[in-house]
Amino acid sequence: MSALNHLFKNIVAAFLAIVMFSLPCTAVEQDRLDRLYAQLKQAESSEAVKIGNEIVLELSKSGSSAMDLLLKRGRDALEADDTRAAIEHLTALTDHAPEFAEGWHMRAVAFSRSGRYGPALSDLERALALRPRHFEAIYGLGVILEELNQPEMAYDAYSRVLEIHPHFEDVNDVLDRLGATLGGEDL
Repeated sequence: MSALNHLFKNIVAAFLAIVMFSLPCTAVEQDRLDRLYAQLKQAESSEAVKIGNEIVLELSKSGSSAMDLLLKRGRDALEADDTRAAIEHLTALTDHAPEFAEGWHMRAVAFSRSGRYGPALSDLERALALRPRHFEAIYGLGVILEELNQPEMAYDAYSRVLEIHPHFEDVNDVLDRLGATLGGEDL
């Protein structure tokens, strides 16, 4: 019994050490993201693309090589148009790393591509609760809202993307198109 107690204490001590050493890293990562988001708002178009890519890269880091592998497998399956496999990999990721927003975001993409908008919206809600400035997730929300014939809400989502990333893809074109279909109303 004494050996079991000793082993348990060692496991608890190791766990606490891991948690304690990971906390400063998380703060440093958040500071880096805050700086990148601030730079993104002020950047010119070509520089904004680079900064946006850096943010996407930071958001794709789970802190675990096993979780990063599940994310990669999910993305690879999406690229191969195998949404079933993508959902399986990304579900394993969200089960094992529920605080990792990118897992929820990518599973939402997989659900959306398979026409399962309810689960996609639920996953986007989770991703955005974890990372409210996740401009790709907000853009995805806009796409789904358009699919669900909710142009006003889609317009709001796309507008939010521009508040965070003023040079994101073709959002201005999408906003112009939606604005015209909404009768040119100022939303």
